[in-house]
Amino acid sequence: LDNVYWLPHAKGGSYRKWFGNYEYILYWKDNGQEIKDNTGARLNGYSDENHFWRKGISWSHTSSSDFSARKLDYGVTTNVEAPSLKLDEHFEYVFGYLNTRVAQQHFNITNATLHYLLSNVQNLPLIINENYTDSIKEIVVNNENISKLDWSLFENSWNFKVHPLLDKNIQSETINTLEQSYENWKRYANSNFEQLKQNEEELNRIFIDIYGLEDELTSEVSDKDITITKVFDDKKDIYEDIKGNQYIQTKEDVVKSFISYAVGCMFGRYSSEEEGLIYAGGEWNESRYGAFKPVEDNVLLITDEEYFNDDIVNRFVEFVIVVYGKETLEENLEFIADSLTGRGSPREKIRNYFMNNFYKDHCQQYSVRGAGKLPIYWLYDSSAGKTRRNSANGFKALVYMHRYDEDTTGKVRMDYLHKVQRAYEQKIDNLEYQMDLTDSAREIGDAEKEIEKLTKQLKELQDYDEKIGHLALSRIPIDLDDGVQVNYDKVQTDENGKKLKILAKR
Repeated sequence: LDNVYWLPHAKGGSYRKWFGNYEYILYWKDNGQEIKDNTGARLNGYSDENHFWRKGISWSHTSSSDFSARKLDYGVTTNVEAPSLKLDEHFEYVFGYLNTRVAQQHFNITNATLHYLLSNVQNLPLIINENYTDSIKEIVVNNENISKLDWSLFENSWNFKVHPLLDKNIQSETINTLEQSYENWKRYANSNFEQLKQNEEELNRIFIDIYGLEDELTSEVSDKDITITKVFDDKKDIYEDIKGNQYIQTKEDVVKSFISYAVGCMFGRYSSEEEGLIYAGGEWNESRYGAFKPVEDNVLLITDEEYFNDDIVNRFVEFVIVVYGKETLEENLEFIADSLTGRGSPREKIRNYFMNNFYKDHCQQYSVRGAGKLPIYWLYDSSAGKTRRNSANGFKALVYMHRYDEDTTGKVRMDYLHKVQRAYEQKIDNLEYQMDLTDSAREIGDAEKEIEKLTKQLKELQDYDEKIGHLALSRIPIDLDDGVQVNYDKVQTDENGKKLKILAKR
């Protein structure tokens, strides 16, 4: 561990069985000397760091739900909120037992609190029945694999490789429509859900038999307690027995996550040609991106109308063409638009989503309990600091934090803010010219309304230019190791310590 800066870290988390809740990392430079010096803490009570390299079972120390055990991978550190049990023998047997109704019944009798301590687990009455060890192990390993795969199919997982709508293990080679991809993903996810439920009920049956509790317990498991993804076309399809399950996905959720993945490809975080995380700092390698190239200057412009052919909507359309083909483009855009709210053509609905809701969803997706919202894409927004009522939505542009440098703010201002300003001015001129050529009261009224909107947007841009110009001249650098919270404020703070709010609120 001498050269390790960061270690994966488990802190308990929400109700989830078998695998998951890996959301944190621990600063471990110099074998965690800074942590030891500042707190005197020992991780999970272990001073011997060799415990990091033993497989274990972890859970949430405090929970208002039932007990839920998860596999603790090699090298994952824990703290007091994630007690862990290290086992060399009977690992799968104990793991399976802890996630059964039998273990929960024992907890209910011996530990009538919201806290699950290591001692509470160690004091459970474990009966080893050799007649069942092989079948229990087979079921538990299958449960681990199903849960781990489910956890890894989402963008904020450390093991994320590709969006499920593009995953070759889920999709066939001939798929060329999003609707087909979605149906395949729904079928795959829901099949795994049913398999995990059957497995858990079989484990319940086995341990109920081992403990002779047939008159006390049943093996059934409610759908709301199965902790992997189940996909529904619409919220109205969600049935009573699964309500409250936090792993439910609707078609809208799936489409929005696909849009998020596309934005990652636009920035070069991901590639349409290669699985896994491609760029998160370090050396840039253009050859890894294939047919769909990331934006060269790390800026994606968002506008309320199509002023430029390289804005985020047109880049998204290009992405859909590259991964699904041009022949089915309109069908695919229609499928996407049908999953989003709002009115208008498919492109208009997609534009509206990027303009008004994408960043909010991104911040929510990249949020961590206790740390808040930690977006990796940052939104330069002329409405930052304004109320919604006072916002004119004059200028918005996304950048990727891991590609940010001290010239990014200046680039956004000179190459994009001023370009949008000129586009607004040109459109006002065109509208005024059209008004001179018509006698239609309706056309004149529509033009006047549009000019009023553009005038407000221009005023907002002019005010924004003053703030962003001052910070652009400062050429503020960031350090990725400082994380989102520190850097998000740093790039908006002038030399006098005044925060100028050039980025949207997280």
